[in-house]
Amino acid sequence: MRKPFGNRLGMSALALVLASSAGLVGLGSGTLASSASASTTNNGDVTFALPPATVPNYIFPIFSGAQDSIVNVYQMQQIMFRTLYYFGNGNSPLINESLSLAQLPVFSNGGKTVTMTLKKYEWSDGKPVTSRDVLFFINLLKAQGSNWAAYVPGGFPSNITSATAPNASTVVITFNKAYSSTWILYNELSQLSPIPQHAWDKESATGAIGNYDETPAGAKAVLAYLTKQSETLGTYSTNPLWQTVDGPFKIKTYQTTGYSVYVPNSNYSGPQKAKIAQLIEVPFTTDTAEFNSLRSGSLDYGYIPPQDASQAPVLKSQGLNAAPWVGWSINYFPINFNNPTVGPIFKQLYFRQAMQEMVNQPVDIKKALYGYGYSTYGPVPIEPKSDFASPQATVNPYPFSPTKSAKLLKSHGWDVKPGGVSTCSSPGTGATDCGAGITKGEKLVFNLQYASGLTYTSVEMQQFKSSLALDGIQLNLTTAPFDTIITNAAPCKVGTGCSWQMENWGGGWTFGPNFEPTGEVLFQSEGGFNEGNYSNATNDANINATHTVSGLTTFYKYENYLADQIPVIWQAEQDYQISAITNKLKGVSQSPELNFTPEYWTLSK
Repeated sequence: MRKPFGNRLGMSALALVLASSAGLVGLGSGTLASSASASTTNNGDVTFALPPATVPNYIFPIFSGAQDSIVNVYQMQQIMFRTLYYFGNGNSPLINESLSLAQLPVFSNGGKTVTMTLKKYEWSDGKPVTSRDVLFFINLLKAQGSNWAAYVPGGFPSNITSATAPNASTVVITFNKAYSSTWILYNELSQLSPIPQHAWDKESATGAIGNYDETPAGAKAVLAYLTKQSETLGTYSTNPLWQTVDGPFKIKTYQTTGYSVYVPNSNYSGPQKAKIAQLIEVPFTTDTAEFNSLRSGSLDYGYIPPQDASQAPVLKSQGLNAAPWVGWSINYFPINFNNPTVGPIFKQLYFRQAMQEMVNQPVDIKKALYGYGYSTYGPVPIEPKSDFASPQATVNPYPFSPTKSAKLLKSHGWDVKPGGVSTCSSPGTGATDCGAGITKGEKLVFNLQYASGLTYTSVEMQQFKSSLALDGIQLNLTTAPFDTIITNAAPCKVGTGCSWQMENWGGGWTFGPNFEPTGEVLFQSEGGFNEGNYSNATNDANINATHTVSGLTTFYKYENYLADQIPVIWQAEQDYQISAITNKLKGVSQSPELNFTPEYWTLSK
């Protein structure tokens, strides 16, 4: 359930995403504007269920990987602080011009310079949203450096040579070279989020507002102050900083449990002011607890756990409509190549292949997800259908096979003991040896921590443990809350602890705000979300080529190579959720990139 970033192709490929994804989601199938036209009179509250053991806990729109989750970005930040360019148009991950704060960018200077003209938006205090607010974000982003969630060495914003504001409504950015205009829009400019310079540009709570961000030292001081304020969760609803918003809602109540209440921003300048009285987001420790609450009638917008999918007809009789919400996503869990104990084993391609062959995705889809899911074989989603997925991407290169898996281990120097613990009998770096850094007698024993509260994840991991045992691979399973998992699963350097081995947060990766699935953030060396520290020069070159070279051939070369490399363990992807929504709630749009637009909702009496 984390949130992500992507690549570069062309508008024709993106248009096909729109065409092929139409109709996949049963709710809100039209555009947002047309959905809103079917509204009814309303002055009530809407209760929305948060995913189990997952709560919004970071309000500031500049954050590290530890705070990057769907609930933080889409179900907290973006309903208050809108990105410059908004993505999500009906059932497709295409740009939504009507909800964007700027006109589509204009490219010049051979593709190196982009000019953006802001629309007339206001902050909730009546001040205009200006080009200075965009530069303020860029300056603080530079101060965030490699601690930014979307950081990639040489990427945004370090590939900017200049960023200026010729007037209050114009931003001009020049890049260090010419890139694909689609990649720049969908994976670079998509990350821009104006923040209120007139209210936030200060170094302390009692300090005066200034232009501190215009110097590196000042930007770091402002960033440190705002970061500290965002880490003080208990003050979210009382801190005046967070009341200056440009989105359709303002925060009214926040509890550290995740329970939060949002009310309409009466000064919102977008195409649709919110009509509901309050949006109430309710946390749950388990999906069972959420489902009990849904059945009791205390939720307007919840979800059906996969194991309870058969109950959809019962819910329909209670006035709840069910529809799968298919995300623009892949699913995997990272393995730590830099772990001092098991890292050398993970670095062996044959071992990753052997482990991948013990993941039974068809059974997981049937038994754990009850049919509400699809397979992941590589770094590009195969659902919704799109040009991005190569012909090879839809075929599993390493289907479940305990026999092939055991054969791979034996051929590389392992004494395989089914039901026991396999050990290395032939250390060394030869073709039939265990590999560099692996000692004689070393055991195939690993630790995997997965997110609590998700029944299907528990079923999948128990199945994985049982399968690995057939090869004499011992898997020690533990659980922890989602927020703990994504904090633990952080990139680390050899010699700095780096103790985690495998972490599974249970929800994969949804592409956004990098909406083209190129993988620079996930799989490029030192990418901000390359949790396992995977590094491969060929893969890096393949990713970089997708940023500048047009055509599907380059893109397919990247994804096919990485699918074979197995930088992570691919696993079946569940539908983001099986939504259950009261038939009194209208205007809902469930687009694949999981953006959240409750300003279009209306609740009939």
